Amino acid sequence: MLVAQRIVADINRRGNTVGDRLPPERVMLEEYNVGRGTLRESLRFLELQGVLALKPGPGGGPVVQRPDAGSLATALTLLLQFENAPFRTIAEARGGLEPMMARLAAERMTEAQLADLKSSVDTMRDQLSDQVVFLEENKRFHDVIARGSGNALFGYLVEALLGILDGSAIGIDYPEVRRRAVHKAHLRIYEAIASHDAEASFEAMTGHIGEYVRYAERKYPELLAAPIVWSNVQ
Repeated sequence: MLVAQRIVADINRRGNTVGDRLPPERVMLEEYNVGRGTLRESLRFLELQGVLALKPGPGGGPVVQRPDAGSLATALTLLLQFENAPFRTIAEARGGLEPMMARLAAERMTEAQLADLKSSVDTMRDQLSDQVVFLEENKRFHDVIARGSGNALFGYLVEALLGILDGSAIGIDYPEVRRRAVHKAHLRIYEAIASHDAEASFEAMTGHIGEYVRYAERKYPELLAAPIVWSNVQ
């Protein structure tokens, strides 16, 4: 762990970016003054965290990557599984967090992010008959708002929470009538954020998440009550 922390510190110190190769193994062994097994275990740990990709063969070695929320989703899933927490836990957390994110997004979102949000709303409208596209755009919409809040933690939290509570993964279906309702909710939220109305954005998101929870409670109560299990999470 200490060697992994030093490697990350050196990545930051050197200003390495995604795709950059780290020094060869022989150089790292000398620099960190550790054995080959310790170094390789440290690199493997960082690979599991999404910090590095270990490329095999000649000219391979550790390559810098950008971590995503996958490790956070795994850690949260395991913690919640050992608490025997139901999937409703994630829905309740989203209901508390996402309205706050929408409020901040109305105050902080850039023009480029607003354009991305509008693109998501329009794509969902144009592809409502395709549930795969619907699910992709649903996730994208909430991701853009979380990132647009200007708070990096919110971005990773929403990505992780959506990774755990993917309705399609746990068995929640979205018929076209429900997809249309979601699109209308997204449009209301977008319009409130685009007008920089923080309170309207908060209220619109509160209503949207509340509608989702009520729909799931009415149609799939047994799924929300089911305990979170790592093997059931994508």
